[in-house]
Amino acid sequence: MTMKKTAIRSKALTDAAMGQECTLQISGVCCFNPETVVFAHFPSATHGMVYKSDDFWGADACMNCHDVMDGRVSYDFEPGEREEYMLRAVHATLARRVRAGLIEIKGQRV
Repeated sequence: MTMKKTAIRSKALTDAAMGQECTLQISGVCCFNPETVVFAHFPSATHGMVYKSDDFWGADACMNCHDVMDGRVSYDFEPGEREEYMLRAVHATLARRVRAGLIEIKGQRV
């Protein structure tokens, strides 16, 4: 069992979501409105729904996609589909933060 540790917090990482394109883009749900995009935290091994995950574990999400991922609005995901959306969105969001210089990888080439 993984012990909970203090979450990594970065206002710069979460604020960077504002005005961005939604990286979830859930079919039939996404509003494609950058004005509604915020950073949506996803559950992780050390943090869950009540205690937010680290500020790098999530995605830039419009209000509609965020509501679905947080369970405020129901959506009939196929088995594994929710996780596929999450992983694709985390990858796109992390790449966006690296390219913006908010996350640095030693020896990176962009």
